[in-house]
Amino acid sequence: MLRNITYVCALSLCLVMLAERTSAQQTEGRWAVGLSGGVNMWFNDLNERKIGPGGTVSLRYGISPGFSLGLLAGMEELKSNQDPLLADYPYTYLKMNAFPGSLSAWVHLSPGSSFAPYLRLGAGVLAYTRKTHGGLYAPDDQMRAAFIVPVGIGFEAFTSRNFAVGVDVGYTTLSDAVDVLENSSMDGYGSARLGITWLPGSGDEDDLDGDGLTGGQERRLGTDPNNPDSDGDGLSDGDELRQYRTNPLRSDSDSDGLTDGDEVIKFKTDPSRFDSDGDNLSDGDELQKFNTDPTRVDTDGDGLTDGDEILRLKTDPLKVDTDGDGLSDWDEVKSYRTDPANPDSDGDGIIDGEEVSKYRTNPLKVDTDAGGLIDGAEIIRGTNPLNPLDDVVKETIVLERGKTVILQGINFASGSATLTRDSQDMLESAFAALVTNPNIRVEIAGYTDNVGSRIANERLSQRRAEAVRTWLVARGIGASRLTARGFGMSNPIDTNLTPDGRARNRRIEFHVK
Repeated sequence: MLRNITYVCALSLCLVMLAERTSAQQTEGRWAVGLSGGVNMWFNDLNERKIGPGGTVSLRYGISPGFSLGLLAGMEELKSNQDPLLADYPYTYLKMNAFPGSLSAWVHLSPGSSFAPYLRLGAGVLAYTRKTHGGLYAPDDQMRAAFIVPVGIGFEAFTSRNFAVGVDVGYTTLSDAVDVLENSSMDGYGSARLGITWLPGSGDEDDLDGDGLTGGQERRLGTDPNNPDSDGDGLSDGDELRQYRTNPLRSDSDSDGLTDGDEVIKFKTDPSRFDSDGDNLSDGDELQKFNTDPTRVDTDGDGLTDGDEILRLKTDPLKVDTDGDGLSDWDEVKSYRTDPANPDSDGDGIIDGEEVSKYRTNPLKVDTDAGGLIDGAEIIRGTNPLNPLDDVVKETIVLERGKTVILQGINFASGSATLTRDSQDMLESAFAALVTNPNIRVEIAGYTDNVGSRIANERLSQRRAEAVRTWLVARGIGASRLTARGFGMSNPIDTNLTPDGRARNRRIEFHVK
């Protein structure tokens, strides 16, 4: 019996794999005729079990997708042995030729699937005669009957629209008297079957899945006649063809990254168009990548299409003013020709919006009045960026990468890091040079003479370099552009033996990066 069960399990696995390549099936409203054969084992009061053959024929009707009702009948050859011989029992071998018949119900656990497991339960009558050794009837050739309750579990694997192969394992209860021994317990027999089921009907004009397409139409289209939504996109095959003009065999007809069902039901986009609003972005990219509205060509209402903002201008299609400079992206592109992704298009230290609305300067010119100082430097200094006559800087500083500039004229109170009043002109010149060269970074280096200890001079020079950095940052130079470092009495540029030489060694330098 164990070997036979192993064979059944192996074959069952093959049937499951076959069913996975087959269309799902519906049993509701259809007749099904089944024929199966296999083995049985009689569990009775004799002490040795034997395997016998058996077969079953069934006729059922699908009441609903999950329930069928019908008749189950067949023939069983049930066998068993008794060893040793019992004192009051004359048989060492007993065989029963049995003909069961029952009214049975099938509960389908996965309606509509190509692999369809079920539970089976019934009630009926078993007609039988018994024989022993030598083909002798035991105790006579009289046909008897017993009440039976057959139960089982199995599955059907559909190989086509009308045929399925299956496996059924069951148990049928019998009264105790069937084996000519009575000990007030119920006997029965187990069975294992392989079979085939035929479901007639369902022609080309039938709409088995209720999707609005006949079986013939679905066959010509290649869709599944037993599945209303062949591609699983949330739209019925009929609606896809007639209403939305989409492909019922492809879940994403326009290849925009969204299923047809989501486009229709959730996003209200056109499932037959890659780009529903015509902004040159796919509906999928708008929703999943850019978070824009695939039904609006200009999501933020700034006058520029979402496609232009993303593909050409590199602006944010969700923000009217991408760079936050006070001008809409449209105004920057169409009216002022400024960069909508850069708040300070000309790099003069003033954002484009303030240049246009507050200072009336040109956001495309770093020095509107061409007087020598950039607009940002003039605003910070308090001069007029529209008047070139007030742009005068007492000393022009040229900053070149890799070069060192000595800022003669930046002085400190003796022994401290306090800037003196006469340092203002050189500080202004240094500030103007940094504003004019917005991409330059500098190291502010502090130096002292040799009076005092080395450690004290290094600390003093560090504080003095930091004082200059603090002044420049307070005037508007980005802190990330400036570093401060004290070198003390190292690297003198003159002798420390004279007052003039020591004065020259006490200095601030720009090391340009």
